Amino acid sequence: MTTTDTRTSPSRGLVLGCGGTLGAAWTIGALHSLQRALRWDVRDADVLVGTSAGAEIAALLGGGVGVEELLAAQLAREDARPELVRHFAAPPRAVPPRPALFPGSPRLVRRAMGRTVPVLAGLSGLLPQGRGDTGRLAALADFLCPSGQWVEHPATWLVATDFDTGLRTVFGHPDTPPVALRDALRASWAVPGWFPPVRVGGRRYADGGILSTASADLLTSRGLDEVYVVAPMSSLSPGPRRGLGRAEALLRRTMTRTLTAECAALRATGTRVIRIEPTAADLHVMGGNFMDARRRPTVLETSLRTTRAVVRDRLAALPGRHRTGHRPDARTGA
Repeated sequence: MTTTDTRTSPSRGLVLGCGGTLGAAWTIGALHSLQRALRWDVRDADVLVGTSAGAEIAALLGGGVGVEELLAAQLAREDARPELVRHFAAPPRAVPPRPALFPGSPRLVRRAMGRTVPVLAGLSGLLPQGRGDTGRLAALADFLCPSGQWVEHPATWLVATDFDTGLRTVFGHPDTPPVALRDALRASWAVPGWFPPVRVGGRRYADGGILSTASADLLTSRGLDEVYVVAPMSSLSPGPRRGLGRAEALLRRTMTRTLTAECAALRATGTRVIRIEPTAADLHVMGGNFMDARRRPTVLETSLRTTRAVVRDRLAALPGRHRTGHRPDARTGA
């Protein structure tokens, strides 16, 4: 625990999972609910971990953009920052552009067949190499910090996957060579089949969600008091699905199992873990395509409602939590 003036605050980590266009919108709603319930500015987390769409939000927070600003931009309010409004108004296409004729990573497929990487990683290597444009992510990175540099937050970690070896790479981590934010963000967001892998330091990287929806286990050695995991691609109460949602549900089930194991590992170190995930109502409005931007306003609106109750219930059920530091935050007003 750390003490500042008369307030004692727990050390906290914030983990933001993958989820595409709709997952990013849902995450912003969840962060809004979390911030108001805790009366804590999530930018003050000791560590920010982001994967894919979660890396996008983590980079924004690490670059000093607050949750209220993100919400204003998602809603395209008049007081929103124009750069953020333009970014959210130009999401990836709901259907990937015509891909290349060859698979993205035959080497990754072979490693999966040899059981040295997870099956999900191998399947991602089978997908044809994507041809989507990642220019919007490069522009966002350059808006957040000077070209070639990193965000101000000293522990903003963006997770990607080495697309040939299947090894997890954590850009921004002290053990990883420094890279430009624009490269790390594009790599973490490089959804197989949608976007091409990103070359960084002579290696090819793709979406961090290939290996884990959130990589919450990265924080097991940090000795944090609390870790808040916001994971739009996992769910403990998925409910029945139809059509394309059934296929998405299979992916979600695998990611949920992985996240459960990671949270158990965190709890075993004495860290309190708070999981915030979509409810059946959220999944209903999300549908089966997490890139379908037409659903974004409804997903955000639903998240603002459902996550308020989820956060309240998770905090109420948490044993041994000291409810300290609950005074209004000057930056958030919460």
